[in-house]
Amino acid sequence: MRLGVNLVYQGAGELAREAERLGYDLALASEGYKSDAPSVLGLVAGQTSRIGLASGVMQIPARQPGAAALTAATLDALSGGRFRLGLGVSNPHVSDGWYGVRFDHPLGRTREYVEIVRRALAGGPVSHQGKHFALPAWGQQGAPLHLFTEPLNPALPIYLGAVGPQSLRLAGEIADGWLSGFTTPELVARSVGELRAGRARRGRDLTGFEVVPFVAMSVADDVATAADSLRAHYAYLLGIGDPKDNFYCRLAGEMGFDRDILAFRDRLLAGDRRGAAAAVPAGFVDRTALLGPVDRIADRMREFADAGVTVLSIMVSANDTDLPGRLEILRQAATAAERAA
Repeated sequence: MRLGVNLVYQGAGELAREAERLGYDLALASEGYKSDAPSVLGLVAGQTSRIGLASGVMQIPARQPGAAALTAATLDALSGGRFRLGLGVSNPHVSDGWYGVRFDHPLGRTREYVEIVRRALAGGPVSHQGKHFALPAWGQQGAPLHLFTEPLNPALPIYLGAVGPQSLRLAGEIADGWLSGFTTPELVARSVGELRAGRARRGRDLTGFEVVPFVAMSVADDVATAADSLRAHYAYLLGIGDPKDNFYCRLAGEMGFDRDILAFRDRLLAGDRRGAAAAVPAGFVDRTALLGPVDRIADRMREFADAGVTVLSIMVSANDTDLPGRLEILRQAATAAERAA
């Protein structure tokens, strides 16, 4: 199992250079309310030379497939062939509220989207008349989608973010890797089973397929202290939108923390954000993050590796700290990974 890092845009170059120095395999940039992925990765491509780069993820509602293909080809060319295109359909709140795109038929939309991107990266002109995307859409047959980026990598890897069984099987079927946030070794093992079923649809196994979960990490002498530095991050994620639609709340409930999440939401709705953060169940944080002394974290890394993880990506954005603190997290994770090997 190799290491990755989920970058933040503040200090992204410094973080990526340190990860590269430490032997990390992959640097990922997400996009959401704070930054987009391509801008951060363009900066990092110019400041590194070996580490792999990936969007984790570029959101499908945010751009048409032709734009995604062009961005991917550009970043791959700028980085000397180091880019992986991570894609995801996001969630109803972001898709509608941020991008103005209806969140419907996510599996069908993803399948067509990936098909168009792959065909564009193959280098020829692309026309597509599907249920969700049409190229051309308004009869301009003389100007099909056609990438002229040099060099153009037809085998550029595509990773998909996926949560439910059907989306996991789709990722296994049409993608080269799976990206996942907020998970546990047990959930990874179950998800790998779905990915394997998807691969079997194409007569393939998981050889060469990347399994890349994102995990928060905090080093301290005891677990409770380690969890405290991640509480604000967890409170933010658990507080997004309606709890019925919130994946993180649903996961916490499935893990037996439903009453704790109700108490958390009550405090949040009352405007008590500090109290809400304090109400985040420490057990939930512990099961979905890497907490405690380095040796304990090394043990947890082994559990992720045994579950089928190929690249474990450290979310330095989760910690209530500054750039020097995030750089130290990268070093601590590297030490733990060495002990876990």
